[in-house]
Amino acid sequence: MNILISGSTGMIGSALIEVLKTQNHRITRLARSPMQSSEPTVQWNPAAGTLNAKDIEGFDGVVHLAGESIAASRWTDAQKAKIRDSRVKGTTLLSETIAKLVKPPKVLVCASAIGYYGNRGDTILREDSGPGTGFLADICQEWESAADPAKKKGIRVVHLRIGVVMSPKGGALAKMLLPFKMGVGGIVGDGKQYWSWVSLDDVVGAIRHALTNETLHGAVNAVAPRAVTNQEFTKTLGKVLSRPTIFPLPGFAARLVLGEMADDLLLSSARIEPARLLASGYKFHHPELEGALRDLLGRK
Repeated sequence: MNILISGSTGMIGSALIEVLKTQNHRITRLARSPMQSSEPTVQWNPAAGTLNAKDIEGFDGVVHLAGESIAASRWTDAQKAKIRDSRVKGTTLLSETIAKLVKPPKVLVCASAIGYYGNRGDTILREDSGPGTGFLADICQEWESAADPAKKKGIRVVHLRIGVVMSPKGGALAKMLLPFKMGVGGIVGDGKQYWSWVSLDDVVGAIRHALTNETLHGAVNAVAPRAVTNQEFTKTLGKVLSRPTIFPLPGFAARLVLGEMADDLLLSSARIEPARLLASGYKFHHPELEGALRDLLGRK
């Protein structure tokens, strides 16, 4: 396939390109500035609304991963606007542009997030479950709706609702490793909140699957088959690292350090199942947390 990828320098984008290149796919990066890369680059400016349609004519598929990190800094009003605009404006510009092409792509795979579901306790959530409330839930709904122009054009659009990505290279796991290795890790809040996790390998695998499996469209949960509570996650990571996990982070302390972000990212509970991935025949590389952590951290 001839594939255009935005957000190509992020953790997911970088891993995806490595895998796609080994399978002889042709990759073009969609970036805001010139890049030193072995792959060709198309420039765009989502904030300014500029993207030359001629530059993205003729691709078989588009993978849209670009967006401001939600955990880069505290959620001030300015930072929240930046998070929203980077997702909604970018997706709107890209989907409107490809909808006008003479030869539009057959498929658009757009990153979304499990933040769509909000804080839902121990309720089992699948793709047909309704949205939650809160900042991330609102953002995800706008983010997904921004791809409507492509869908109306007849392009197959997949909204990949990505869970808590497990990789020592970045994201949540990378930030946890140091305190856990030092023996000062512990549960967050009461530890009862569900974390719907997924390995980086399976995020990449789900994207590849979505590009080629024509039965997939709309929302697709990119999470492992079994969500775990924060308490189970904590005990499992401690076991894999052979470290105690006796230092809890109370909810009030998390809110003191992170503000509103703590409620949406650490204390929120979402017990999500990847119903559509499983129904479409996707086979997970890492279906269970302990096996995933041992593989990712080299702790066999």
